[in-house]
Amino acid sequence: MRMFDALRMRSLRGLRGFVPMLCVLTLALASPSLRAALEEGKNLMTLDPPQPTSQRAKIEVVEFFSYACPHCAHFSPLLSAWAAKLPHDVLFRRVPVGFNRDQWISLQRAYYALDATGDLARLDGPLFHALHEERKPLFDASSLADWVGRNGGNAEKFTAAYVSLPINKETVQADQMAEDFRIQGVPSLAIDGRYVAHAQPSADEQQSLKDLLADADELITRVRSERALAKPAAAPAAKAAKGK
Repeated sequence: MRMFDALRMRSLRGLRGFVPMLCVLTLALASPSLRAALEEGKNLMTLDPPQPTSQRAKIEVVEFFSYACPHCAHFSPLLSAWAAKLPHDVLFRRVPVGFNRDQWISLQRAYYALDATGDLARLDGPLFHALHEERKPLFDASSLADWVGRNGGNAEKFTAAYVSLPINKETVQADQMAEDFRIQGVPSLAIDGRYVAHAQPSADEQQSLKDLLADADELITRVRSERALAKPAAAPAAKAAKGK
């Protein structure tokens, strides 16, 4: 932990204090309503300039999330089922955010450490459950490693990954990506490096989360159509370049 502390010093904040500020689904008093249309500045943000994606041949969807966010915990099973049915031209990946909070950063590192040790798929859901249902204070390397070991993982390998320089690099890159995508709350879904969909505050959290996935579907369809329209225009330009 000393290397990590030297690299990423933050003031400790309590779990209860960050939910209203950083989780975008703080419940409103309004009654449930029909899904709202995509509207810039409300449930949609268009990125200008667009941000690079990992595979330009595919439409990339990025979930920005945190294990510390209860709405992300409730979103996880819905998102997993949705992602499992995505068409072949869509690539899905996740980016944990730190938001300059010690506890969030610890869990951000935990995500990448679990990925490095091959335990992410098995322990991803249980970690959400341990934090939000069992209320376990898993906010440092020691408590997280102990929990991993008690749940079938290798505590030593997890700790080695958690404090490693490669994991530190990944967390720094994740923070930079969240900044570049102008992420202010989670869960958020970025589509093709061009659009960011936000869940809207509602008295019906589950419906808001389902609406977020429907918004993502709509944006995927929009991007697919925009790409199809751009291809005919690009073809003559390519032919002209070859003729020179």
